[in-house]
Amino acid sequence: MTDGWLSIDGEDGDLDTPEFNEVDTDVDDVEDDAALELALAAARAEFGEFDEDLADLTEKNNTEGWPVLAIVGRPNVGKSTLVNRIIGRREAVVEDFPGVTRDRVTYEADWNGKRFILIDTGGWDRKVKGMAAAIAAQAERAINDADAVAFVVDATVGATDTDEAVVEVLRKSGKPVILVANKADDALLEMEATSLWSLGLGEPYPVSAQHGRGSGDLLDQIVKVLPEEGKGRMRGVGPRRVALLGKPNVGKSSLLNAMAGSERVVVDSVAGTTVDPVDELVQLKEKWWWFVDTAGIRRRAKEASGHEYYATLRTTAALDRAEVALILVDSSEPISEQDVRIISMAEEAGRAIVIAYNKWDLTDEERRHYLEREIERDLVQVPWAPHVNVSAKTGRHIERLEVAIEAALAGWETRVSTGRLNQFLASIVQSNPHPIRGGKQPRILFGAQVATSPPTFALFTTGFLEAGYRRFIERRLREEYGFDGTPIRIMMRVREKRSRK
Repeated sequence: MTDGWLSIDGEDGDLDTPEFNEVDTDVDDVEDDAALELALAAARAEFGEFDEDLADLTEKNNTEGWPVLAIVGRPNVGKSTLVNRIIGRREAVVEDFPGVTRDRVTYEADWNGKRFILIDTGGWDRKVKGMAAAIAAQAERAINDADAVAFVVDATVGATDTDEAVVEVLRKSGKPVILVANKADDALLEMEATSLWSLGLGEPYPVSAQHGRGSGDLLDQIVKVLPEEGKGRMRGVGPRRVALLGKPNVGKSSLLNAMAGSERVVVDSVAGTTVDPVDELVQLKEKWWWFVDTAGIRRRAKEASGHEYYATLRTTAALDRAEVALILVDSSEPISEQDVRIISMAEEAGRAIVIAYNKWDLTDEERRHYLEREIERDLVQVPWAPHVNVSAKTGRHIERLEVAIEAALAGWETRVSTGRLNQFLASIVQSNPHPIRGGKQPRILFGAQVATSPPTFALFTTGFLEAGYRRFIERRLREEYGFDGTPIRIMMRVREKRSRK
C-alpha cells in the first residue's frame, strides 16, 4: 500500500437498497462532469499532481491475475523472516520458537517492478499425529493456490525426513519449486547448503533471511519462475462459487442436499461429520453454482488442535476461493459468539455475505421474538447482509437463497463513476460537514472507487475523518447506490493544508 494511505473497513451501515445494482461508469451528466472538475481542482491545489498515486492505488487494489508464490517448510526454518525480507517490512510475526505461524497469511510483494502475492504458511512437525494429514492440510492448500513454491530448508540442519516428505508433495504438484537454504549466514554454511541437491529439487539458493545475504539472487529467481498472469484472486469463467459456513451441526450439508435435490453429501446428527470441504455443482432454476460444504468451525484456528485445526484451515481456504459466503445460523438456538466470529471472518475476507437462519421449523413465536432482538444486538456490524429464514429439512424458502446470493454478488461488484461519486461527496460535505475538532474541520476534496469485489473507495482529505463520520459516509453510500450484501472499504489520504508563501 502506498505510504500515507490509511485503510479502514466499513463498520456499520443501513439496509436501504435501491432498485438498481450496477451504476453506469460513463460520466454523461453535465453535473457529474462539473463536480469531477471541481473535485480534481481542489485536490490538486492541496496535493499537487496525484494522478500517479491514484493509479498506483487502483492497481494495488486490483490483484486479479497477479502471480502467487507460496512459502512452505518445516517449523522454525525462518519462513516468516524470509517473508519480511521479501516484502521489505516487518509484518509477519517472528519468534524463536516453532509454530508461531499457524494460519495461511497473504502479502503483496514487489521486486524490480514485478508484483506478486506471497503466501506465508504454518510449518509441519513430524511429531504431529498423522503427518500425512498435516501435509495435506497445509502444503496442498498453499501449493494448489500458488503458481510457484519456495521450499525453505534450514541450512544449519540439512534435509530431514519431514523435508523429504514435503518434497514428495511438491513433485506431485507439478509446480515450479525454488529450494531456499535459509540461515546460511556465512560462506561456510553456503558451501554446506550444496548438500541439499540430494532433495532432487535442483539448485539450492543459500540465503540469510535475517541478514539479507543472498536475498537479491533469490528474488531474481522468484520473478524469473513466476508467470506473467497468475492465480491472484482470479474468478475465471464458469459458475460462481459460494462457501457454506457455520458452526458444526447447523445444517450445512442438509441445506446443500436440499438445494441439489438429492443426497450429495453425508448428513448425520453428530457434529463434525464433514471434515474436508466438499465442492458440488448445483443447478438452481436455470443457473449453475459451485457450492462448497465446509467443516463446522468450533473455535478460533489458533485455539483448535488436531483435525479441528486442519479442518479450520481448509474452511478458510474455501472462503478464500469463494465469492459469496452463505453463513448458516441455527435459528432455534441463541446467536453465539462463534456465529458472530464466522460472520466477521467472512467480512474481513471481503466476501459478499448472505445469512441463512436455518431450522426455522423448530422455532416458535417466542423464539422468533428473541431472535429478532439478538440480531439487532449481536449482528449490528452487518445489517446490509441479506437474510433468509429457511429449513433444510422441510425445504422452506430454499428457492429464495439464489435471489439473495445474486443480490449480494451484484452489490459486491457495483461500481460508481468518479463523476457521480464526487457529486455525491460534495453534497455530503455541503449538507453534513465534518465536525470541527481542535479548531480544524477536515474536508473531502476528491474521491474515487479504486476497486470492486468488495467496493473500495479512496478519499483525499484535508484532515483525518473520525470513525463516526466514516460510518455516516458508508450509510449514505448504501442509501444512494445499494451495495447490498457486501462490505465497503474506505481508504484515506490525509494531508494538512500547505502553508502559502
